[in-house]
Amino acid sequence: MDVKTTFLNGNLEEEVYMKQPEGFSSSGGEHLVSKLKKSIYGLKQTSRQWYLKFHDVISSFGFVENIMDQCIYQKVSRSKICFLVLYVDDILLATNNKGLLHEVKQFLSKNFDMKDMGDATYVIGIKIQRDRFRGLLAPIVKGDRFNLDQCPKNDLEREQMKNIPYAFAVGSLMYVQVCTRPDIAFAVGMLGRYQSNPGIDHCKVAKKVMKYFQGTKDYMLMYRWTVNLEVIGYSDLDYTGCIDSRKSTSGYVFMLAGGAISWRSAKQTLIATSIMEVSSCLVLRVPRMVYG
Repeated sequence: MDVKTTFLNGNLEEEVYMKQPEGFSSSGGEHLVSKLKKSIYGLKQTSRQWYLKFHDVISSFGFVENIMDQCIYQKVSRSKICFLVLYVDDILLATNNKGLLHEVKQFLSKNFDMKDMGDATYVIGIKIQRDRFRGLLAPIVKGDRFNLDQCPKNDLEREQMKNIPYAFAVGSLMYVQVCTRPDIAFAVGMLGRYQSNPGIDHCKVAKKVMKYFQGTKDYMLMYRWTVNLEVIGYSDLDYTGCIDSRKSTSGYVFMLAGGAISWRSAKQTLIATSIMEVSSCLVLRVPRMVYG
């Protein structure tokens, strides 16, 4: 659902005055200013005032704010549950009961000027489809290694790299990885380590990841209907895998309804002296990364 004239809904907490719009003032009143009663576009606090207004309204209907993400709400009524995601003026609803969905839509339309967009197809650039399945490929072959020796060592090599948008490519891959592609998290993490001084070998691997992505652009996260909404987590690591620093790389993924909901691959901040130490760091850090 889409909220029309979103930022006009907020209530102001401060006294704000503005010049009268052209043609608004009457004869002899040109020196007067207007006192705003509601939030308008252009104020620095407009976004926050809209959020506070929405929070008060949706909370009055029984929705509870998520402790980790303040833009996610849920409403539970016996066996019925509804999730609401707010992204500026866009609202995404997910529920297991059509009756509850209808009630929520009616409530929102009663309190705000809303437009029902129907079934969600695109959300912040992420395409939503249903009942599709794809296979798996590997963006980086087992054994591929990167190190600082592959970075430019002289002016000629650095000159060759000037016209190659390496950072742009890695940034684009990172956006895709964060949104819907956990399968390239490790590869993007490896490539990101050399953005300050990338070499030809790093560019070749970046192109390889892009070719992999081009061939698997229809891959998607799939969530299946299930009565058992259990979060399952997996983690793995290497031992002193970074050739340059001898630090280890660890990663995790959490699954819900058959699809990934949270994932990360990152180099650890310390140099471990044993596999047990690496594993202990991972066990301690994963809950912290997930729960803050």
